[in-house]
Amino acid sequence: MNHLLSGLAANPALPSELVDRLIAVADTDLAHDLADRADLSHAQAVALFSRDAECGVRLAHAGKLTAADVDPAARPDTALALLDEGSGSPEWARLLVADPVAERREKLAACPGLPADVVDRLAADPDPSVVAELALWTTPETAARLAEHPHAEVRRAVACNDATPPDVLAALVTGEGLPPARHCPVCDREAIPFTHDPGCPRTDCDLGPGDTCEGSHESTVHAVRVAALGNPATPTEAVVGFADHPSTLLRRTLAAREDLPPQVCARLATDPVPGVRTDLAENPATGEDVIRVLARDGDVSVRRGLARHPRVPLDVLVELARTAKVGATPLPRVAAATPAEIEDLARSPEPAARMLAAQRRDLPPGIRDALASDPDVKVVKAVAPHPGLTDGQLRSMVDRHGIRVIARVAANPVASPAVLEHLTLQAPPAQKAFREVARHPNATARALLSCLADARARPVAAAHPALPPGAIVDLLSDPDWQVVEAAAANPSLPPAVMARLVAGANEACDKSS
Repeated sequence: MNHLLSGLAANPALPSELVDRLIAVADTDLAHDLADRADLSHAQAVALFSRDAECGVRLAHAGKLTAADVDPAARPDTALALLDEGSGSPEWARLLVADPVAERREKLAACPGLPADVVDRLAADPDPSVVAELALWTTPETAARLAEHPHAEVRRAVACNDATPPDVLAALVTGEGLPPARHCPVCDREAIPFTHDPGCPRTDCDLGPGDTCEGSHESTVHAVRVAALGNPATPTEAVVGFADHPSTLLRRTLAAREDLPPQVCARLATDPVPGVRTDLAENPATGEDVIRVLARDGDVSVRRGLARHPRVPLDVLVELARTAKVGATPLPRVAAATPAEIEDLARSPEPAARMLAAQRRDLPPGIRDALASDPDVKVVKAVAPHPGLTDGQLRSMVDRHGIRVIARVAANPVASPAVLEHLTLQAPPAQKAFREVARHPNATARALLSCLADARARPVAAAHPALPPGAIVDLLSDPDWQVVEAAAANPSLPPAVMARLVAGANEACDKSS
């Protein structure tokens, strides 16, 4: 891959005539980069498709090609992409349903709005992977029919489909009312009884670790149940009995359902597996009594999960913030808190409570300013990105807390150019702050030049349009390919340099041909 040309192909300031010249010399890699351009005209898209047909799928999904541009017999993959976007002809589906390549029939099965006769042919396809793909996306009527398919993998796909009728999903959970499955991915490939070795060295084997069939398609039947339990359309009464099932995966899937009765939540709160309790802790169906039980859980991942519960009581959340390191990401309960609740949190003597209030970006000025001058660094870090803070407040934070808050101050969306420059001059330097400054729209040339000294900030700064043109040109020969691509994609790259790079690509193409 030519990283310089790849970056240039993505440059939004590249003139249209230079785009045309790149299309004329594009190889597969460059064609894919050019196909991603938002300003690509229809004529350019057609020319690019003619130059390299492999980019047709990307162009079709981007809406750059029409049905008139594509021969479905010659370019079936591009035709499938247009069908997937609802832009292809129904007659194409009738052609492609007979394609000898099963992977293409699978893609067809996932397309919307297929004619009824095509759906019927796909439902009878001899390859179960094709039928399973249809089962994932099809209508309730077809899903109900495919629930009786002899291949267990097709039934698993039916169980994943939200459109599958609830009574059919219940039957897939219990097996009642359905004929037994006769095939599964395991017995399709191996003589039974067979259990797949988790350490299987075969590179051509696509069975999962521990997949098993002893004649009853055990692992696939289990996967059908997992899918059905995870489907919100499956009736509650069909799934609650799995709270005591020996399968951890089934219990975890059950614990995440938002229709759980209180007694099932209480049972899962005592599950021996922390993952089950964590999923339950995040579940909006979990009521306050169980929340308070989980708040005392000895596993920190459970308590962190509980902090993300949208209705966790604030007194519980404060304790979780104090003991479970819930992080600076705004939490659903804090986002939903009333003005009175936010004021109570902000005035609390507990720093963890004030930190929660500081996550909000719609704070009243008085509360915002009080939190900005808080003596606790965790509170200051939480409020530092607030867009209502002044330059003086941001500088004061840095003066008081130094390197511990610099990156968060740099993330403030309205930090001024002067503040950003000030942050890059701090000693010792905060490496994460360089990355924040490098991506900040207010960063100055001076600040960005400082960011180039940091290896991880360097490619970010190389793409910033405020970087001086001379520095951008110098970075085109950087030893780091990511920096080269970023510099070539920088819209402030001088047009004369763009033209020279394209001319070099044209000359190289002429010599090779």
